[in-house]
Amino acid sequence: MATTENPRIAPADGKLGVLIPGIGAVSTTFIAGVEAVKRGLGLPVGSLTQMGTIRLGKRTDNRTPRIKDFVPLATLDDLVFGGWDIFEDNAYEAATHARVLDQTLLDKLKEPLSSITPMKAVFDHEYVKRITGPNVKESGSKMDKAEMLVQDIEDFRRRTDAARLVMIWCGSTEVFHKPGAVHQTLRDFECGLQKNDPDIAPSQIYAYAALKSGVPFANGAPNLTTDTPALLELARERQIALCGKDFKTGQTYMKTLLAPGFKARMLGISGWFSTNILGNRDGEVLEDPGSFKSKEETKLSVLQEILQPDLYPDLYKDLYHAVRINYYPPRGDSKEGWDNIDIFGWLGYPMQIKIDFLCRDSILAAPLVLDLILFLDLAQRTGMRGIQEWLSFYFKAPMTAPGLYPEHDIFIQLMKLKNTLRWMRGEDLITHLGLEYYD
Repeated sequence: MATTENPRIAPADGKLGVLIPGIGAVSTTFIAGVEAVKRGLGLPVGSLTQMGTIRLGKRTDNRTPRIKDFVPLATLDDLVFGGWDIFEDNAYEAATHARVLDQTLLDKLKEPLSSITPMKAVFDHEYVKRITGPNVKESGSKMDKAEMLVQDIEDFRRRTDAARLVMIWCGSTEVFHKPGAVHQTLRDFECGLQKNDPDIAPSQIYAYAALKSGVPFANGAPNLTTDTPALLELARERQIALCGKDFKTGQTYMKTLLAPGFKARMLGISGWFSTNILGNRDGEVLEDPGSFKSKEETKLSVLQEILQPDLYPDLYKDLYHAVRINYYPPRGDSKEGWDNIDIFGWLGYPMQIKIDFLCRDSILAAPLVLDLILFLDLAQRTGMRGIQEWLSFYFKAPMTAPGLYPEHDIFIQLMKLKNTLRWMRGEDLITHLGLEYYD
């Protein structure tokens, strides 16, 4: 039985507007994929909301519905898209430039993709140093720019007749920075917007505009965005759901699969060296040391939290963990990640595991974007406000309540996600204890 009262879920009536800062490789792969699935041109592989099931009750009950049939999610036909970018290319042109999807498929989707033209973006070259573009909001203070975004959001809502909105950051990785004085309270933050405080990043301006507009926000990059006291205060005040950060796609996804397995068997790890080559715009941005530092922080945090070296010093205290990313234009969006893992077993005898993951970054990220949009909208309609820790499954650096360590084990994350869905619908939570089969 659920330990708290089950919520009432508002129906998913009307259109769901999807607003995306960053109309690049990830977002156009996502949008094109949705349009392709709607037309029967492909399957939504990788999407838990579209292809996943959920067990209800005992194993002997044989109740395993599709997740999309179990909870009232918006349908793909409900989705309408818009966004911002520093480049003027429409979604068809941006997808063609990204070269993730075959041109023959894109040409079949040219009409819906060409209709998505990016609005002028909020951009600060100090936060993304390796690229620049003409389609930006030039004049005014940071507060003025936030108000322009609020107006963009309202214009999009009216233009598309969307009943509800969700915003998900698919833009570039900003340079690493820590919360400052301007991030401590909402009053400080709004004063900082008016005074053009340099510690306020563009992603924070987008998040502020979304929350002020009553729009749930998901952060798909490692930026310091909503994980500040000021914006968490605004989310609580406006009763808005949010989640983040940094989509868990390639190499880190593998780490959250393997590291729990090593720990489960009490196998030691002496070293884990990870390197990547990537040739898309994300790889170019990450050539800047400041942007790479943001990515490195989320990538490095995973093993520390999973392995808990303070509890298992003999196995993990001296683990050497390194992460490298190299921009290599010929590879495009087809990233290659190499991992060398030095483990040890009985009596300390050494062993090695080597992984060469030739993945496609945007292909892995697109279904995560879809799931997060649909689940975040569900959370908002369920009355679940603030940080949605049950969506940690999708992130490298999951947001948690202040002072609470994040759970990185992907299998625990999935159990938490599905138990949250069971709780929403008044079903018994699954503990996997199993004693009832043998009593």
